[in-house]
Amino acid sequence: MPRLIAPPGACDTHIHIYEPGYAVAPTAVVQPVMAPTSAYLEARARIGIERTVIVQPSAYGTDNSCLLAALEEMGPTARGVAVVDTSVDDGELERLTEAGVRGIRFFMLPGGVLPWDILETMAARVHGFGWHVQLQLDGRLLPERAQMLMDLPCRLVIDHVGKFLEPVPTSHPGFRVLLRLVEDGRTWVKLAAPYETSKVGPPGYDDVATLAKALVKAAPHRMLWASNWPHPQARPTPDDGKMLDLLLDWAPNEAERHRILVDNPEELYGF
Repeated sequence: MPRLIAPPGACDTHIHIYEPGYAVAPTAVVQPVMAPTSAYLEARARIGIERTVIVQPSAYGTDNSCLLAALEEMGPTARGVAVVDTSVDDGELERLTEAGVRGIRFFMLPGGVLPWDILETMAARVHGFGWHVQLQLDGRLLPERAQMLMDLPCRLVIDHVGKFLEPVPTSHPGFRVLLRLVEDGRTWVKLAAPYETSKVGPPGYDDVATLAKALVKAAPHRMLWASNWPHPQARPTPDDGKMLDLLLDWAPNEAERHRILVDNPEELYGF
């Protein structure tokens, strides 16, 4: 059990569901380990979280069938982030919206299926349905994409404390761009998965913690928390309760934690 008692309405803003019977995309880098909705709901109950954002995993490419089944099973406590390309029509975007999808995912690491050159086009299309762009990239590359991201018509969500694949100081150009993005009022950052990039490791992931604390200090109203369940490729598997407890260090102010866990996801995902 976590030490942090999650407030009512707390949201886990980034998890993946893998169920038997869904085809793995040919672009997948790693074969998924099954992680069904039922197992996630048990994990969610254990740490006291009531709401969830299900993110389409790269393993399933643009086939959002598993995501939609999980959204139906979780009902009004869940929202989704899908992967769609330029072939999608407005009727399908409307269907996805009605099912609870609120964002399009661009995963710019090995295994991703959407390229940079359609990001602006798709951002404009999904903006009309109230969606945002969720982006995962090596944060060190943010200066190269800064103007494009600042010019997007829709909201932007950046994964995993910026996902700097090598630890950087807060003075790094990529982190300075990330701060500029969150301070402009339309970019959000997920405080999640420090184990994916930290060179220091647990329990505090101090190198990533430095960046997380700076982001919380700069814009607590633009921060989100996520478990990243089922922690794909992480061995040993991180404990969800300990991931939640990191907020006690990263956001020591209780009012700011409430904002991160409840108010911010309510605003962004429309719970």
